[in-house]
Amino acid sequence: MLIDLHVHEMKYSSDSHISLDDILKKAKEIGLDGVCITNHDNNYIRNEVNFYKEKYGITVIAGAEILTRQGDILAFVDETLHIEDGKIDADELLDYIDYKKGVGISAHPFRNNNRGLGNFLKNISNKLSAIESFNGSTLSYHNLYGFAMAKELNIPSTGGSDAHVLDNVGKFATYFKDKIRDEKDFIEAIKSREFFPAIYKGNHYEIVNYI
Repeated sequence: MLIDLHVHEMKYSSDSHISLDDILKKAKEIGLDGVCITNHDNNYIRNEVNFYKEKYGITVIAGAEILTRQGDILAFVDETLHIEDGKIDADELLDYIDYKKGVGISAHPFRNNNRGLGNFLKNISNKLSAIESFNGSTLSYHNLYGFAMAKELNIPSTGGSDAHVLDNVGKFATYFKDKIRDEKDFIEAIKSREFFPAIYKGNHYEIVNYI
């Protein structure tokens, strides 16, 4: 199963230029089985995902991209979440995610805009569920830094487009061997560590499985 783990829609992310309808239409066209909507600092869209899942026949998971004092973290928890920009430490957020039995993923850790965790990853590696080593809005060599760090720390890698415009949807994704129907399945799948990043190559996805 292929899921783009990092997409922003325009209703709850003010810097996005795409609606959830357009995201899901594009996702189906290019062969994705699901998308994670990770709007900035909130997961308000979670109250609407079942409607869109039924409408398009595609899995929709609600997460949030939370800007901590140390950098961005993709948070997936079974409750409505809203945290103001930069008002929480990364380890505090990850402790809360763990308390709620959710998962936290380091987003674009080495992007050069001061929003990645960077080398701070080493301080909280035991609390992260994954590292987003393949981010569609990050320079390739910065992604490779993240991939190398994930290998060094023995943390699995994910892929996500970080799309704010339609053309970027699905640029990177994550491959899961089992079917993911909802948020509960998704969190369990991330905790299993049995997934790999995938790269869209024109009309198909190639799974990245470097040992």
